[in-house]
Amino acid sequence: MAKRMFIVLLLMAALIAGLGFIKYHQIESASAGGGFQMPATSVTTVVAKRETWPSTLSVIGTAAAIQGVTVGADLPGTVDKIHFESGQAVHEGDILVELDIRQEKAQLANIEAQRDLAHIQYGRSEQLVKAGVISKSEFDNAAAQQKATDAQVNDIKAAIARKTIHAPFSGVLGIRQISLGQYLAAGQAIVSLQSINPIYVNFGVPQQDTPKMKIGQGVHISSTDYPGVEFKGKITALDSVINDQTRNIQIQATLGNPGGKLRPGMFVQVELPLGQPRDVIPLPASAINYAPYGDSVFVVGDIKDEKSGKTYKGVRQQIVKIEGSRGDQVAIVSGLKPGDEVVSAGAFRLRNAAPVEINNTVQPSNSSHPNPAES
Repeated sequence: MAKRMFIVLLLMAALIAGLGFIKYHQIESASAGGGFQMPATSVTTVVAKRETWPSTLSVIGTAAAIQGVTVGADLPGTVDKIHFESGQAVHEGDILVELDIRQEKAQLANIEAQRDLAHIQYGRSEQLVKAGVISKSEFDNAAAQQKATDAQVNDIKAAIARKTIHAPFSGVLGIRQISLGQYLAAGQAIVSLQSINPIYVNFGVPQQDTPKMKIGQGVHISSTDYPGVEFKGKITALDSVINDQTRNIQIQATLGNPGGKLRPGMFVQVELPLGQPRDVIPLPASAINYAPYGDSVFVVGDIKDEKSGKTYKGVRQQIVKIEGSRGDQVAIVSGLKPGDEVVSAGAFRLRNAAPVEINNTVQPSNSSHPNPAES
């Protein structure tokens, strides 16, 4: 039994060795004859063309109100009258809310009566002290009482005035946060008020571009919410420090906002002109292979096989220099020449000298001013 098992194992080993030898011989023959080649990878390509781009810096900014506050109750009290509606435009000094002041009015009447009495007593004391009937200290007490009651009257009047809440500046109100008859604690929010025309846009710029930023420099603002609409403004402030984490400097631009299209907190695209127009080769962003040692693209061309001497359509990896972007495109300033056929989609599957098969049925996004699809 053991002998029979040994013979079976020996025959199987011989069979496996024979099959391995035959396969090795086939691979060697194919390699020597140039018949062995990696299968071609299907890619999409674009032909490099030179264009003139304006020298601009594109960044993301955030709209901010010129003035913005949450109007609150200065003193506690019950809401007696509301003089505004949510979303209403108001002017500086407009009355927004009146709190109940019946108690303060009663206190004012009482203090005014004491004040009037104090004035009468002061007048009498003035005559009596001249006549020598009362002492100077009694006259001083009457004068002090008169001043004290005057101060109490002014204090009550100030409290009454503070219970009438005015708009501190012109702007647009937000959503009302109170109801008629509601008791408000001191400092409780009533409604937000934002001044949005003109409006600020705050954005960050890399530190290497800081010397190009000047007060009064023009900027162009756009928003995906308003396709085709451009807002023009000017830089009005530069921060005094550069952020030590992002290495960006914060910049503030001021621009007109007719109709209040831009709202505080909205993100916008900011374009900053930096100088003269420049010649670049724009490529879709999907064509770029980003790496620490340098950015690169794959250029399609005829490649000669070293073993067989035959040529085939393959790719070579080319290091390029990128400066800026616009829409779906990035700007190549060196490493390519017009007419080069560059892989625009499928580059992540390639290596240097890899064979490719071109299929341009579907092209990746390659627009300098793309419009977002409606969802």
